[in-house]
Amino acid sequence: MKAHPALTEEHEAFRETMRRFVAREIAPHAAAWDEAGEFPREMYRKAAQAGLFAPGFPEEYGGVPADLLMHVVLAEEIALAGSGGVHASLFSHQIGCPPIAAAGSEALKRRVLPAVLAGDKISALAITEPGGGSDVANLRTSARKQADEYVVNGEKTFITSGMRADFYTVAVRTGGPGAAGISLLLIERDRPGFTRALLKKMGWWCSDTASLHFDDVRVPVSNLIGEDNAGFRSLMRNFNAERLSIAAGAVGFAQACLDDALAWARSIGGLPAMRARADANASVLFDWIARTPWVENLAADPATRSNTSVCLRFADPDLVEGEHAAARRLSQRMVGLLAEAGAAHDIGPYRTAPPGLRIWCGSTVERADLALLTPWLDWAYAEARAALT
Repeated sequence: MKAHPALTEEHEAFRETMRRFVAREIAPHAAAWDEAGEFPREMYRKAAQAGLFAPGFPEEYGGVPADLLMHVVLAEEIALAGSGGVHASLFSHQIGCPPIAAAGSEALKRRVLPAVLAGDKISALAITEPGGGSDVANLRTSARKQADEYVVNGEKTFITSGMRADFYTVAVRTGGPGAAGISLLLIERDRPGFTRALLKKMGWWCSDTASLHFDDVRVPVSNLIGEDNAGFRSLMRNFNAERLSIAAGAVGFAQACLDDALAWARSIGGLPAMRARADANASVLFDWIARTPWVENLAADPATRSNTSVCLRFADPDLVEGEHAAARRLSQRMVGLLAEAGAAHDIGPYRTAPPGLRIWCGSTVERADLALLTPWLDWAYAEARAALT
């Protein structure tokens, strides 16, 4: 694919670094790691040594200056290995550390950031609760101030790196109801009263997703990230960058599914053979390829032939809300077909499964993540049709 004009030589050099790292350290092991339910902890140090943890964080703590496109490139490239679990947990510092870097005290920054960016410690973000996911303003985990400590009680769930993390950036209620009563606390894993429980999932098996339980956990006031009752704004800023990265990762997952599906289709003789073949596997992929008329006006724009341009387009703050809604409806429908096309032909042992099957197993996540990818998908249909005819 041709590069988007917004990408510089530095972006492309980073892409090559990511691509080599994924090919060498992740792709050959992704299926086995999912089967084992974890990946080696040494991967954090390897990724840090390759320079993958530093982009976007302050230099004085071990980071390097970088724009959001660096995270877009990273997300696209690691997704090509077909393992959402590796991406989510290995790079959980991208959501756990930004609030500390942006609003934490100097002491917190120096205690947390250098160790995490070196791969020696792991950072996690803890927001979601059993009674509500995206309804951040109504979270219930409380932090009651007593002298020079907060006493934390409550529960979080679906927390990425929830079992392994050393530092947790936790959203708590320190004030009244609503967004104005939320603060962020840094809570270390060894605090008395803080326990964790591993969650079993349909996909992303190697990501240690957990529920967190806080039972009178005492945290010093010096662990407050930013100001009291000012955590909601930090979280929303965090979400903006996270969503763009998720959309970019979904582009990579879509590409992995497309590559996997096309390889299978070519192995049976291409589109003519698929037309003549009546089994369900062929019909799934043919049905997917045949749905080319959608959003032809977007496909006519040569810029949509670049993965990254899709993320740039939907990062536009002036985009009409209706366009977001239309893209979401179309792509949520398509991602099921996309993953099925790559998975349906080989439902064998999970450890030997192709990327399409691993992505399909985690498609409850990817179905939502691909809401921004309608232009890319339309281009992908044309590519598939040309390749198989």
